[in-house]
Amino acid sequence: MTDENQVNNKGKELRVFLFLTVVLFPVLSIAFMGGYGFIIWMSQIIYGPPGL
Repeated sequence: MTDENQVNNKGKELRVFLFLTVVLFPVLSIAFMGGYGFIIWMSQIIYGPPGL
């Protein structure tokens, strides 16, 4: 590999890392928690609140 390719690959790697840590993981965590909350909410509508 030439030095230019290594620098280019490092730049791509940095962009992918930043995309994963700043955009993708937060969005997925919010989506999963929202989905879990929705499932709990629907189950309480169907089966009633816990303890009854």
